[in-house]
Amino acid sequence: MDADKLRELIEDDDLGLLDVKPMRAAMTEAERQAEEFFEVADFYREHRREPKNDLANMQEARLAMRLNGLRMNPEKAKALFDLDEFGLLVPVKAPESIDDIFEDDVLNLLGDDDDDIFNLRHVPKNIESPDHIAIRKPCVDFDRFEPLFKQCHAELRSGKRKLCQTVREDQISKGQFFILSGVMMYLAEIGKDSKKKRRKDPRLHCVFENGTESDMLFQSLIKALYVDGRCVSENEDRLMDDLSNITDDDGKTGNIYVLKSLSTNPEIAALRDLYKIGFSTVPVEERVKNAADDPTYLMAPVHIVETFECFNLKPQKLELLLHKFFGKVCLEVDVFDRSGKRFTPREWFIAPLPIIEEAIELIISGEIINYVYDDELRMIGGQN
Repeated sequence: MDADKLRELIEDDDLGLLDVKPMRAAMTEAERQAEEFFEVADFYREHRREPKNDLANMQEARLAMRLNGLRMNPEKAKALFDLDEFGLLVPVKAPESIDDIFEDDVLNLLGDDDDDIFNLRHVPKNIESPDHIAIRKPCVDFDRFEPLFKQCHAELRSGKRKLCQTVREDQISKGQFFILSGVMMYLAEIGKDSKKKRRKDPRLHCVFENGTESDMLFQSLIKALYVDGRCVSENEDRLMDDLSNITDDDGKTGNIYVLKSLSTNPEIAALRDLYKIGFSTVPVEERVKNAADDPTYLMAPVHIVETFECFNLKPQKLELLLHKFFGKVCLEVDVFDRSGKRFTPREWFIAPLPIIEEAIELIISGEIINYVYDDELRMIGGQN
């Protein structure tokens, strides 16, 4: 066929049969996962709730199963973290105690209401939609916080700060740094807690090193750190900053306590000079009343040896100093609770009581940074 005839055929192609559409590049696995997750996020954006596994609505059930699958896969959840504007990929932490089960009983399924069959006990009277959803957005005054991130990195390199794998609720305080899914975060503010909620859950001002900020809730941060987070320790040179200038106007912030175990376990009972050093914001007697059922207290009753009142300081700093000072004599033991779950308490130390008392006095006076504990001589001495 000559060129003229071919050109004529092309020009007469009214139906576009000869149009060749460019082939679309194959979608990568990451792009496919992101596209699937966006469908779940779009559902949440429209309905302000997660999709339910309801067989009456197969499309919604499919999204619910997809969301659950992403939550169960830490690698996929981490890869999609920056796209998760509604915090959908944070799994619900399993309850660790009977108290957790009752506390999470939103529908009062475990309540003790009367047994009248006409009393709709398990139907919530009013389920309110959240009035605000935390979304990461650009931090307009990031220049205020950028020097803090640079300083924190420098202190991590010099060893003045360290990364802690375990993040406890009492470690979350204003001015603290965290690593959340590989991104450093600074907790700039903690708002007022709502009296309507049973759990501590104020709204936070979180600033991220990538120049974004979020006003997520306290419990949301707890869950996110539980999935993939670490705590950055305080600068050791500044741990004593709040211990000076105590006046009559300063309020008591809690108690440092020293406990002795009354365990009948031969391995524990045989240890001489074994003491627990900890902190409590409630009366120590109340704190230890259930010691026999708490692995933190070696699943045994305890004797309160001494308590020290704390003023004008973050008590966690004082506790951290004690644990750093006696780190070499920290008890290494695994304890199992009633259900068989394993714990490794980190607040029991093997040191003479007079030495512990002396260390606490040095902390209160601010002189602890000039001393070390010699575990071989069982004495406190000056640093070389």
